[in-house]
Amino acid sequence: MTPVTSFTGRTVALFGLGGSGLVTARALLAGGAAVVAFDDKETSRDAATAAGIAVEDLRTSDWSRFDAFVLAPGVPLTHPQPHWSVELARAAGVEIIGDIELFCRERAAVAAAAPLIAITGTNGKSTTTALSAHLVAAAGRDAQMGGNIGTAILALAPPSEARVHVVECSSFQIDLAPSLAPTAGILLNVTPDHLDRHGTMENYAGIKERLVAGASTAIVGVDDDWCRAIADRLAAAGRRVVRISVERRLEEGFWLDGTCLVRAAADGTTTRFELACIGSLRGAHNAQNAAAAIAAVGALGVSDDAIRAGLASFPGLAHRMEQVGRIGRALFVNDSKATNADATEKALASFPGAIHWIVGGTQKEGGIAPLAPYFDRIARAYLVGKSSDDFARTLEGKVDVVRSGTLDEAVPQAAADAAASDAPEPVVLLSPACASYDQFPNFEVRGARFRDLVRALPGLAPIGKD
Repeated sequence: MTPVTSFTGRTVALFGLGGSGLVTARALLAGGAAVVAFDDKETSRDAATAAGIAVEDLRTSDWSRFDAFVLAPGVPLTHPQPHWSVELARAAGVEIIGDIELFCRERAAVAAAAPLIAITGTNGKSTTTALSAHLVAAAGRDAQMGGNIGTAILALAPPSEARVHVVECSSFQIDLAPSLAPTAGILLNVTPDHLDRHGTMENYAGIKERLVAGASTAIVGVDDDWCRAIADRLAAAGRRVVRISVERRLEEGFWLDGTCLVRAAADGTTTRFELACIGSLRGAHNAQNAAAAIAAVGALGVSDDAIRAGLASFPGLAHRMEQVGRIGRALFVNDSKATNADATEKALASFPGAIHWIVGGTQKEGGIAPLAPYFDRIARAYLVGKSSDDFARTLEGKVDVVRSGTLDEAVPQAAADAAASDAPEPVVLLSPACASYDQFPNFEVRGARFRDLVRALPGLAPIGKD
């Protein structure tokens, strides 16, 4: 845990007593602060009380005694309208911050030079975070990974020059972290997302920009208009910017040449990093993720040789293009984390054809129509979940369809069809382009079920571990 000493002897209000909220309260208490916490859910309040955290209805509190208000990132700050607790804090003139901000203040106070890699972007954050932490650890350094990827940042060991914190940041978390200033900041891409919480694309992109604007080294993917403009603004302001493209050659920065990443320096020299042998980094989107991770750990002084060794040993991220195993020539891939069409597009683009695609669930706006350019790569689609009728209409006359209904039916059907294929590498791909909530509580449970079903198939040669 990281005790938060910046509020020693002061009183902090806190709203949101989920996993990260409880960790935040404990970290504040460990640092000597007094904490007054609340949550709309009675079960969360009871859990906090059982953990020794003072619970008080903030609607009736005297806000003049609070020195700060810590808000859980899932609670609306601005849109569609501020949460009632936010309005009370603003009326009282109490600053509103999040757990990332508490960590940043602790870092500034106790170890300002402590290495910090912070990662954001609409897509690819988790893979880039996991790969960056893996490269740091593979180089023999203490890597602490957390934030939006699963472990609350204040649950990690305290900042120190002897350890590297690698933190995934959502737009909600960045919005609550005004002093975020990483050693290396990564902005992968910006596409429409969470507009219900940010109002406009300009607001959303502006929040993402904050992460790299405060970085000593700003690493920016420049294959979309929003990020390209952000990189240009930072460079014009004199910031150190490393640009990344997987669509075109760059005179300076990282670009993709076939299966190799090329790092081009200002003096015209180039360095190459081969990705073809790394199954967990298939596809141009993963080349972008790899380039960002290489640039970030390189900014911390990790050598190219150590980076190459780390790339070769990277197992990949669970539920994101996770290679589960093979039966003969057929490859089974768990991409359950693809909960929208944009994410599934990356998966479909990673294979030239013979894709046996398991798709469906609770669909997002637009469904799978945007994936039409990849329909010719699909040998057959296996429809699961409540989106089946809509998706069958979208695919009619374009892709052969099986209405499987459930994963338990789809996996053996797809496996049998892949076994009968004469393609060099038929692929059974779970990439649902949908949320899981019609049949599973989350994408992790959905992906774990797919993995279990695949591993139960006769003749499977597993790849990697859980």
